[in-house]
Parts: sequence; C-alpha cells; structure tokens
Amino acid sequence: MSHIRGSHHTTLSVGGAQEDVDFHVDTLGMRFIKRTVLFDGSLPIYHLYYSNAAGDPSAVLTTFPWRQAGLVGRRGTNQAREVLLAAPADSLDYWERRLTSRGVEVTNTEVFDRRRLEFRHPCGIEYALVPVDGDPRVGHPGQGVPPEYAIHGIHGTGIHVATPERMVEFSEEVFHSQGKLVEDGDRATYQVGQDSHGNHVELIADNADDQGTWRYGAGTFHHVAWNLETLANQDDLKFEIEGNGYTDISELKDRKYFKSVYVRTPAGALFELAVTHAEGGWTCDESPHELGQHFQLPEQFEHRREEIFSKLEPIETPVAPDEEES
Repeated sequence: MSHIRGSHHTTLSVGGAQEDVDFHVDTLGMRFIKRTVLFDGSLPIYHLYYSNAAGDPSAVLTTFPWRQAGLVGRRGTNQAREVLLAAPADSLDYWERRLTSRGVEVTNTEVFDRRRLEFRHPCGIEYALVPVDGDPRVGHPGQGVPPEYAIHGIHGTGIHVATPERMVEFSEEVFHSQGKLVEDGDRATYQVGQDSHGNHVELIADNADDQGTWRYGAGTFHHVAWNLETLANQDDLKFEIEGNGYTDISELKDRKYFKSVYVRTPAGALFELAVTHAEGGWTCDESPHELGQHFQLPEQFEHRREEIFSKLEPIETPVAPDEEES
C-alpha cells in the first residue's frame, strides 16, 4: 500500500513577477528560496519559490508569473481556488493590521468555528490565514514579521467543486484521506496523509460559478503537490490511481528539485505526486544561506541562459528593514 506523507507544495499562476515577490516576501514575510523557470514548453516563464524558514515540505508556495506572456485564467468551479496558510493561533490581530497597512483588503470570517482572515493576491487568487495550535514548522520572520507571528507554511487548499461527493469518493478510495469528514455549511474538510499539519483539503460546493480554466493563466491555481517521500511510494500510488480507473495521469517528470507525476482529480483540481530529490532538493544548486539569490536553470536550458534571462521581467527581492541603512 502506498503512503502519502502530507502536502509538498502549492503552485499558482500569477500576474507580474515583481508584484508576486513583493506580496509573498514583503507583505507575508516568506522566504524567497528559488528563482528558476517553467520546465514545460519553450516560452521562458519564471518559476518562483517561497517558503518558511527551513523550506519544509508543506511550507512551499511556487508561482508562474504570466503577465508578460499575456495569459489570463478564469476562476470558477471544479478548480482548486483557495490558498490556506497556517498562522500562529494568536497572530491574526497582528496580520490584520499588517495586511491593512499595506493596502490589502482583509475580511474576518469564521470557518469550522475558528476565525480566519481572507484576502487576495494582487492577481485575484483567494488566500486565507488560518490560526493553528502546536504547529512544529518554523516560520520565516522576514520584513519585520516577529518570529512568534511568522507563517508556519501551508494549512491546506480550498477546492470549489460542483459534485463534492465524487471528490470524497476519490479521496477515500485512492488518495488516503485521514479521519472524519467535517462539514460546515457548504464546506467540508478532511486531511490527506500522515502529517498532522499542512494537509487539509476543504471542498466548497459551488454550482453557481462557471467552470474554471485548467490551463496556465494569471489569477488561477495550478496544482497541489503531495509528498510521497520515496519513488516506490510514488509508483505504488500511481498504479493504485490508474487501477481504479482514474487514467488522466502523467508519466514521471523530473523537475530538478523533485520528481513528479500529475493526476486530474474528479474535482478538476490537479494533484501532483512529488518526491524530493535525494541529492539535496532545494540545496542541490545553492547553499542553504544562498537560496533564491541566483537564477537557476535546468541543464537542458543552460545553453539558452543569456537569451532566457533577457526575456524575463527583472525582479528584486525587497530589502529587509535591518539592511536598509547598511
């Protein structure tokens, strides 16, 4: 039987590269750990990575900025839509002040009997800060965020779906959901894998919106990656999924930092089965303290480095407050 550890990362299609860096690094205080490119296709597009302090699996957000290419997506139903981030339980007042002071519109809501803050990425993607207790993942205290308030990592993903029961069936039969399905109005949640944090799936019953787009396009969720830990686990789960008739699934793809297989779920959300490379993961091409400082390319693109770099939007990482006067 295959085993899922928990979540691995989340990938979004956003608008401008610099506004994406500013949002995740300057506003949310996340650590910028990698700048590379999309491996699929021939069009040069950034692939940017943000994380907590350690770059833990379940704490990494990655983005494809599409503004230069002019590709725009449409949010709708049958699509992953909401980025749920785990924040320390007593931090929401701090985050409400910080987000508001940076011009981000914030809404206080109550979901599953707990307050959360809802807001949006500049390209429109929906985010929420969810308070959690006892999360062992260490947040990155960037841009003046106090360590005690720093974001732990991913809490989960909100998926809008016209027929939630089909996704529950998929999760129970082949994707190893854990524990009891908990419902709150039109929203239901469960956890996937063995981890206790970072692996929540929230299904939102949505028959009002039109079908969302699944292709690349600014303003939309691209995929949710799950941590399979080993290639053997990855193979086992791939065969299990296919054997149950879910055959919209890819062959193995090498993403340099991890190896991946992709499956389109009954909810429309794209799930990735990811295994971090044994040869170092994020640190295979940069030391831990240098993460995000250099433009990285996979070997097959190195001969095009100058051409690719010249076509991409220049980006700068915001200067930390304690570095401004140095």
